[in-house]
Amino acid sequence: MSLLLVGHWNGRSDAAAQDERAQWLSALQEALPHEEWLVQPPTDPAQAAKVEVAIVANPLPGSLQGLPNLKLIQSVWAGVDKLLNDATLPPEVPLARMVDPAMNEAMVHTALWAVLSLHRRFFELAAQQREAQWQSLKYRRASEWRVLVLGLGELGGRVARALAGQGYAVSGWATRQVTLPGVACSHGEDALAWELASANTVVNLLPLTLSTRDFFDAKRLDQFKKGSTLVNLARGAHVVEADLLAALDSGQVGHAVLDVFQQEPLPAEHRFWKHPQVTVLPHTAAQTDARTAAAVVAANVLALRAGRPLLHQVQRQRGY
Repeated sequence: MSLLLVGHWNGRSDAAAQDERAQWLSALQEALPHEEWLVQPPTDPAQAAKVEVAIVANPLPGSLQGLPNLKLIQSVWAGVDKLLNDATLPPEVPLARMVDPAMNEAMVHTALWAVLSLHRRFFELAAQQREAQWQSLKYRRASEWRVLVLGLGELGGRVARALAGQGYAVSGWATRQVTLPGVACSHGEDALAWELASANTVVNLLPLTLSTRDFFDAKRLDQFKKGSTLVNLARGAHVVEADLLAALDSGQVGHAVLDVFQQEPLPAEHRFWKHPQVTVLPHTAAQTDARTAAAVVAANVLALRAGRPLLHQVQRQRGY
């Protein structure tokens, strides 16, 4: 078996991206020490026929064509929307997404920081510091701060439970029925409208699908309780950016913490950079850790060989 490692890390092809790929290769070789590795799509038909597993991170469209014996596509990213948008992706080959324990922990930390900062008004205090203003701001108890987590998969479920563990009034919503211990869960448009109207902070961890693209448009943002806050840690395509800016300007949305954007890197002229009610993160809320993720990849390769069910296999009809 040959294992193919291919992809432009974080959409880049610069020296830093090459270093990152080298780190991945080293971690994967340590986890699977007896394998033959390729770092570029093979051009020789005989070599292409040997490839049974492709380990990918944001590969260019068409990169996985011409591999007649491919049996598994393993993404090292949690989101697979870009892969699923590649019309050349072999439809019969199982696709697995990455569920990395270290990345899950990092996402929980980021969500806790964002919600705590909004609840305790730390962003307002930081703005006061820039103006040399000394003024105490009142805040509510955590139990009085309602947090709505959208998306209750691996990441969303962990975030919801962690926030509840800090005493916040947490509810969760998903596009289908989900049960999560300790969290009041709902689904459906009617339930969502009520939840949005009740929440002080909305944390978005929805998967990006056809039904969730442009999820936060003017109509949806109008359903927010006036002055409530948004934390988007999922995908930039979930947000209609012009509509969010209008909601921020009017005060309908009080503050937005944004880690992802329609265009990345975020253009220097974009209004988000200097908007007083926006906190910009450069897509760093949670990054896959090659050291722990390599073990996840190895487990799926061994499962494939043994004929066992794959971990975290994507249901393509759902989009995640």
